[in-house]
Formats: sequence, C-alpha cells, structure tokens
Amino acid sequence: MMTPDSEAALAEAVEGAKDTLRIQGGGTRPIGHAEGEVLSTAGLSGIELYEPGALTLVAKAGTPVAVIEAALAKENQRLPFEPMDHRALLGTSGEPTIGGVVATNASGPRRIQAGACRDSLIGVRYVDGQGGVIKNGGRVMKNVTGYDLVKLLAGSYGTLGVLTEVGFKVLPGIEATATLVLHGLDVTRAVEAMSKALGSPFEISAAAHFPETGKTTLRLEGFEASVKYRMAQLRALLDGFGDMEEVLGNASKEHWVAARDVTHFAGVEGDIWRVSVKPSDAAGVIKHLPDGARLSLDWGGGLIWVVAPRGADIRAAMNGIAGHATCLRGNAATFHPESAPLAAISQGLREKFDPRGILNTGLMG
Repeated sequence: MMTPDSEAALAEAVEGAKDTLRIQGGGTRPIGHAEGEVLSTAGLSGIELYEPGALTLVAKAGTPVAVIEAALAKENQRLPFEPMDHRALLGTSGEPTIGGVVATNASGPRRIQAGACRDSLIGVRYVDGQGGVIKNGGRVMKNVTGYDLVKLLAGSYGTLGVLTEVGFKVLPGIEATATLVLHGLDVTRAVEAMSKALGSPFEISAAAHFPETGKTTLRLEGFEASVKYRMAQLRALLDGFGDMEEVLGNASKEHWVAARDVTHFAGVEGDIWRVSVKPSDAAGVIKHLPDGARLSLDWGGGLIWVVAPRGADIRAAMNGIAGHATCLRGNAATFHPESAPLAAISQGLREKFDPRGILNTGLMG
C-alpha cells in the first residue's frame, strides 16, 4: 500500500504508476472489483481552513470524519447532509474519511431536506490520472467560475481523480429534535403517510419506515417552540393514519443515528443491497423481493435497504421499475449496470480525466 503524506507525493505516485491503482480512503466502504496496488489518502489529514462566521470548512481528503464533526460541534455547527457510518452494517473496520464521504457522495436521512453531500461541496482539489493537480470551486460559497467539476467528482468513487482536499458549506447546529412515530402501517400506507408529511409545510427532515417493527418515523428539527408547534400540526395532518407517539430529545437523536447507519441490520447474515427508486415505486419493488429478504425504507421510501439471501439478484425485483440497485456486501458486490447512453458518457469522462485507465479500473463497469 502506498500512503503519500502530501499532495505532491500523491501526484508523483500517480504519475509514476506503471499499472492500475486501487484508490482507498478509510477502507470502510469496499465495493466492486477495483484492480491494482492500493493508493491510500489516509496520509493527507488535517483541517486547513475553518471559518465559523463564514460557515465554511476546508480539509484534506484523509481527515477522519470524526475530527471534522468534533471541530464543528465546538462551534455548534454541522455538516448538512448527515454522513453515515456503515462499518457495523458492512462488517468493515478502518476510519471513515471526509474524502471517502465525498468520493461516495455519502448522504444520510437528512438528504430529503438538505440535499446530498455534493450539494454542500464548494470546492475540491484532486490528482487526475496523469498526475496533474486540479483545483475546482473555491473556499467561499459565492464561487461561480469555470466548470462545476465539484459535483462531478462527488460520487465518482475515485474513477476520475484522487481527491486531496474538499471544501464545504456548513450549517448551524440544531436546538431541538422530535420524532413522530406511526404504528402498524404497511409499506403502501407508510409511503403515503411519509409523502403527505414531506409535502406539508412542516419541514420534515427525515422520514423512514421499518416493516419488522411496524414503525414509520418522521423527524422535526429546529428551535424548540417551532418543533413543538409543527409536531402538533403534523399530528393533526396525519390523524387518519392510526396510533401515534412522540419521541423527544436524545431518544429522537439516537433513533436517527441508528437509522442513518442501518445498525438494525448489523451482523445479519446475507447480502446487503441499496435500492434507489421513486417512493411511489417502493411497494412494487418490495413485492418482488425474494423470500427471506429483510428491508427498511429511508428518504420517504426512495431508499430501500435490503438484506437478501446469499446470491439473490435484487435487480430482478425491480421488474422494469426505474432506479438502481447496488450490492454493497456479497459476492455480487457491484454497481447497477449503466444504460448504454449513460455508459458512453461515463466512458468519455474517464478517458478525459484518466486517459491511461489506471484509477479504480473496473470498479464502476
């Protein structure tokens, strides 16, 4: 494993590579079949700029997420997109890094309100496939120059470049949180309730459903008086959906940390799949899941976590429904195959960013 301790050393390693390289951050989200020697960004660590008054933070790619979150917490600030930690779910070790978060576009339950990781990015630095150092975006929020490579690099899993520095807009902390729990709904009714809540003016920041417990959960956040008022209004709005209860304070926070990290499936045998569809299509997918599959829903039904029997093809359960299914753990751990037009665009991009084809070769098809 190569672990450069500077951007210059990393660029030199890429430029001098004679074979393919397998790019790795904290090693907590292995997927696919990337080839070659491991090139780790763990040696690039540290917060380079943090201006609480300007709500901006810039850090080296190998900086642990825990370090970022601790620095923000001291100033009562946070990353808007609630990055998850899936070590328990996937059975991995290592330390999640902020560059790995960006490379995978890792985004938690709050995505339905605050957007994905890429929506909070304001700048990146990366090394392309020829060893060139590229900067895009900036260290302030008002930056509109050049092509928006920032969003392109987010979620590219190291196939277009090796991230060395990332910059974010951050948000103030949250004063109060509360969760409304609906009991006994099936998937169709749960999605209906979540959609009704999300379409309301009451600023739902997370919506999930857990078939095994029969619980549908909706989160409210903000100033305490506002949360209390919106909770009363939300209860009235959903009055026809059966029994309800409120979960407040730390209990609400703990519920959403567990939902974010999908810890209810930690240690469970089987393949782990992440299925993304329109919430209205969730019930159609679930109907075709293989016997023995276990599941939960996030993002109002738009994200389905599935624990499937070993070797089961969950993509077949989509049965023509638009979306994608990615196997995160199992022998078939791969990304959803791209359509021919999208595959052509992806290949064209890789040829521009990595003309030698050495960065995470084979990872995304």
